[in-house]
Amino acid sequence: MQVAAHPLRLSLCEIEYTSSKQLLTINLKLFLTDVNEALVFDPYSKELAFCQPNESVKANQLLLDYLNQFFYVKANKKAVELQIKRKKLSGEGENTALWVYFEYQQPAPLTSLEIKNAVFTDLFFDQNNIVYVHVNGKSNSLMLNKKTAVHQLKF
Repeated sequence: MQVAAHPLRLSLCEIEYTSSKQLLTINLKLFLTDVNEALVFDPYSKELAFCQPNESVKANQLLLDYLNQFFYVKANKKAVELQIKRKKLSGEGENTALWVYFEYQQPAPLTSLEIKNAVFTDLFFDQNNIVYVHVNGKSNSLMLNKKTAVHQLKF
């Protein structure tokens, strides 16, 4: 008898700030089936066709509308406006991931970051969101979920 493996409910976020470049970058790795489930309620939908030649004209806006409900980064108490710089797909089948990349000019020295990552916690009670933060060569890792969706770091 074969038992279907329970899917791992995970997203990955990497936030990096380098003062010499005055640039804050945010890289989100989301499983494509979870993205489709959240946006069009069908994990295997081809409707939005992220990163495909026939990508829907509404794909980016739907993704941003969703992310703005469940995800934010505040640098020095000021919300970073999420604008998709680029996206890519990696992996295949159930393991296909949608990578979404944002960047933000941060000329003032970074003194604090507040991160909310409750992505997909509206869909899955066991969703975990790993966040890696790299600021001027120092790294932190966080695990955010439905119970603990927000974390603050001071530098």
